[in-house]
Amino acid sequence: MDDQSPLDASAPCPCGFGPAYGECCGRFLGAAGGEPTAAPTAEKLMRSRYTAFVAGDAGHLLRTWHPDTRPRSLTLDPEVQWTRLTVLATTGGGLLEQTGTVEFVAQYRTRGPDGSLQRGRQHEHSRFVRVGGEWVYLDAEPSAS
Repeated sequence: MDDQSPLDASAPCPCGFGPAYGECCGRFLGAAGGEPTAAPTAEKLMRSRYTAFVAGDAGHLLRTWHPDTRPRSLTLDPEVQWTRLTVLATTGGGLLEQTGTVEFVAQYRTRGPDGSLQRGRQHEHSRFVRVGGEWVYLDAEPSAS
């Protein structure tokens, strides 16, 4: 997606953190054609990855995925509209740490086979580690909810 992101830099960031997209997750995704910067914490990386799902930016998801667990390719379903992110808890993942986890719930909506609007949620505990000094997504453990 990079310089063709459908997200407006001045709009609220989809991750719900607060600043506008361009000042929040946009800098990690390389919004407005700029070079992506590394997220300073595991939580900010997780938020940027959620935003990448919203924007349809599979490239950011692959770039920020641990090389040992990353798929060769990734196809995002354009029918899924991510609508809300709630971070429930974090452990570690700070500026001086090497590992961290983020528990979150991501809500979405999609059309069912009959065309009806269906709502869903993804609740998981994601694990993050540093590789080469940068945070990457390692894997996740879905939560029952």
